[in-house]
Amino acid sequence: MSTADGPVGNLPRPVRLGYGAGSVATGAFGTVPGLMLLPFLTDTLGIGALAAGLVVLLPKAWDVVLNPLAGRISDRTVDPRGPRRPWLLRGGLGLAACFALLFAGPDLGSRAADTAWVLVAFLACATAYAFFQVPFVAMPAELTDDYDERTRLMTWRVALLALTILLTGASAPLIRDAAGGRDGYRLMGLVMAVVIAVGVVASYAGTRHAPVGTVEAGAGTLADQVRVVAAARDFRALLTTFVVQALAVGAMLAGVDYVAREVLGSAGASTVLFVCFVGPALLLTPVWARVGERAGKRRGYAAASLCLAAGALLLVTAQVVPPAVVYLATALVGVGYAGAQVFPLAMLPDAAAVDAHRTGENRAGVYTGVWTAGETLGLALGPGLFALVLAAGGYVSSEGGGVTQPASAVTAITLGFSLVPAALVLLSLWWLRGYRLTAAEVAAATSEEPRAR
Repeated sequence: MSTADGPVGNLPRPVRLGYGAGSVATGAFGTVPGLMLLPFLTDTLGIGALAAGLVVLLPKAWDVVLNPLAGRISDRTVDPRGPRRPWLLRGGLGLAACFALLFAGPDLGSRAADTAWVLVAFLACATAYAFFQVPFVAMPAELTDDYDERTRLMTWRVALLALTILLTGASAPLIRDAAGGRDGYRLMGLVMAVVIAVGVVASYAGTRHAPVGTVEAGAGTLADQVRVVAAARDFRALLTTFVVQALAVGAMLAGVDYVAREVLGSAGASTVLFVCFVGPALLLTPVWARVGERAGKRRGYAAASLCLAAGALLLVTAQVVPPAVVYLATALVGVGYAGAQVFPLAMLPDAAAVDAHRTGENRAGVYTGVWTAGETLGLALGPGLFALVLAAGGYVSSEGGGVTQPASAVTAITLGFSLVPAALVLLSLWWLRGYRLTAAEVAAATSEEPRAR
């Protein structure tokens, strides 16, 4: 193992755990707004489904523009702690503060003013998140040159991500319901802000002894580098696959609360659905990692995607089968979801590292900026897509909820939670066919000396 001056092969367990702790922040922010924000807007503030979908979408669309810039800035950051770690603290603590404000708005006396508060606060969250998430995702390409070590590193990250999704996704509705009304949302937002802050500090502290790559930042303008990255065939295929699947997952997350209340007839079922969705990931993430080592990352990713799609297709029957069947189908989705997180997140640093070794220029931040922009767009469009399905089904918004929905709205909820995500995941496999980077190619590229610029 080398010193902190450059990438190594196998990483020590404290570094793996420290890096993975950042997923506590990303998991909480990626899960809770996707689960809770749309119902908050439609059933507490009384905002129409289409308008609520726009409120959820617009700040995330801003991130699509901002993320590559955040990556470029972190690439060029000069700091004794490395180019990424300072941004973990700056962006992460900013995210925690803004998240506390997201659901904490006072009653401003009009729907327009209440909507504006949420929009501005969510925009601030998205901005802070970009400066945390992009450097965080860029780190693996610089921590190790080993193909399989990146998979192991992602196994820790995804395991902690799954645990965070389970705990925050299951507890957020319970906290809200315990206090009730807008006060419940305010308390929930504050608790989740504390969770985010803990994850940020743990990740910053845990990576203090992590190795730091020494490849120079890429030359040219941001637009030049984005064009270079976008032209990389393997990266482009992987990114498109992941974005389409993020769209599917975003739609499913947005639908959990609605399915629990309107299809299963119990608000508390949202917690059970989340346990079924995330629980398998806690057990099976290491299994998917072993599948990747034996069959290859691309084949493992395809298998996980098919598993996810199969579970989503089974959920089409949610209105007519017992709740136990719905929970089992959701668990099957969770099995696939675990692998559909491990593999692309392990394949991304392969593509960035190969580029860095071939060119001698560090574009890891730009790679991950473009990647995170795509992921953010997919997760943002997911609730927007679900909102469109709700509107098409005639969903009735109201302040305080309690409205009996028409049968068409219940059907729309079911299809938005099942058939639509399944179709998107299956469609994404078309692009996965274009990813050709193998373990041998990664090993060959990363064993060569970087080319001079």
